[in-house]
Amino acid sequence: MTSISFLLLGLCIFFNLSCASRVLELSDRFLEIRKDGHWLVMFYAPWCAHCKRLEPIWAHVAQALYNTNIRVGRIDCTKYTSMSSTFSISGFPTIMFLKGDIKEFTFQGDRTKDEIINFALRLSGPPVQQITRQESLDALKSSDNIFFCYTGPYEGTLWEFYYDVAERFQPYSFFYSLSAELTKKHLKDEKGPSVFVYKENNVYFLPDVTETETEQLNVTLTKWVNTERFGTFVKITRGNIHQFMQTKKYLVLAVVVENKLEEVPEEMIAFRNMIKSVIINHREKFHRWFQFGWIASPDLANSIAMTELPLPYLLVVNSTTNHHHFPDDEPHYLTPEVVHMFLDSIVNQTAPSYGGNSLPVKLYRTYFEARTSLSEMWRGNPVLTAVLFGLPMGFLSLICYSICCADILDADEEEEEGDYSHEKKD
Repeated sequence: MTSISFLLLGLCIFFNLSCASRVLELSDRFLEIRKDGHWLVMFYAPWCAHCKRLEPIWAHVAQALYNTNIRVGRIDCTKYTSMSSTFSISGFPTIMFLKGDIKEFTFQGDRTKDEIINFALRLSGPPVQQITRQESLDALKSSDNIFFCYTGPYEGTLWEFYYDVAERFQPYSFFYSLSAELTKKHLKDEKGPSVFVYKENNVYFLPDVTETETEQLNVTLTKWVNTERFGTFVKITRGNIHQFMQTKKYLVLAVVVENKLEEVPEEMIAFRNMIKSVIINHREKFHRWFQFGWIASPDLANSIAMTELPLPYLLVVNSTTNHHHFPDDEPHYLTPEVVHMFLDSIVNQTAPSYGGNSLPVKLYRTYFEARTSLSEMWRGNPVLTAVLFGLPMGFLSLICYSICCADILDADEEEEEGDYSHEKKD
C-alpha cells in the first residue's frame, strides 16, 4: 500500500512538472532564436502583483497551445534588463506575439485564458483563412467567436480592401473567406462579392458596397469592421475599454457590481437586462450611434464620471469627446421607454453633458484619481500608507525648515560675534 502511494505521488509530481514545463523560461539569448517560428511571450517582473495573478492563467494558456506551432514563454525583465529596451516594454506584464524578426503584436485585451488564446491563434495564421468544408463553417458558427467573411473572387477592389483591413485588425478579430461551393449553398441570392459578419447567431452584411467609390469603400469597410467586431451587449473592463473608445460611438454602460466569484446581485441583473433589452429590441435604430455594455467595476465607472455613483446606474460616455451623460431619473425609476427617450436626447444633443477634455477637467480628473488611489491604499493598509507618505513629508518639512530658518540662525551668530568684538576693544 505504501509503495502504491509513493507511485501515485510520483506520478502527480511528474504531471505537475510536465504541465509547468509548458511555459518556457527564456533569457536574453532568446534574441538568437526568436525568428524561428511563432512565439507568445510574457515580459514580467517577480515583484509585480499583476504578473503573479497572471501566472496560473499563463500556465493554462501554455497547456492549451502546446500542440500548436506557437511556443509560449516568459522573460524576467529584472534579470535580463536589456530585453525591456529591446522590445520597448513600458509596463508589466506585457504580452507579445512575435512572428519572425520584424512582426511584433502587443496584446491589449482582458488577461483571460480565452482572450489570450484567441489572440495567439488569430496571429499564427494568415490574415484571411479560407473555409472550404461545411464542418469548418459549422464549427465556427457553434463557437462564441465573432468572425468576418468574404464571398467572391479573390480579385477586385473589395477583396483588396478586405485583405488590407484583415491585416490591420488581425490581432482583434477572425477573418475568413468562403469557397465558391459554400457561397452558392448558403448565399444563393447574393450577387457579386460581399462581406458579412457572423455574431450572436445572426448575419449582418456590409451596407452599400460599390466598386466605383474606391476611397469611400475603404473608409466604410474600415469603420464597419471596427464597430461590428464587438458583441451587441458586452462586458467592459479596464483591459478593453480603450478598444471600445476607438469605435467613436456613445458607450451605454449599465454599472453594477460583482463579487470575487463574478456573481452579480439579482436586482442588478434585472437592471442590466433591462438596459440590454433596449438595444436588442431597437438594434436598427441605436446600433449606428451606440455601443451597449455593462461594467462590473464601480471604480472604473467612478473614474469616468469623476464622482461616486450609486448602484446600479446608467452612464453614457461619448468616446469622441470624453463627455458623459446621466439620466435625470433615479435608477429604480428607469424603464426601457425612459431609456429610449434618454438616448434620443443624446443623439439630438439636448441632454446635459459633463466632463470632456478641457484643462480644468483633466486637472480635476487627476486629483480625483489620486484621491481615490490614496483612499484605497489607506483602507487596505493604513500603516504602510502612513509610512510611505509620512516619511517623505517629514524629510520635506525638515528641508523647508532648514532653508527658511538658515538666515535667522546666521543673523544671530553675526550679532553675537559683533558684541564680543566690541567688548574686547573697550
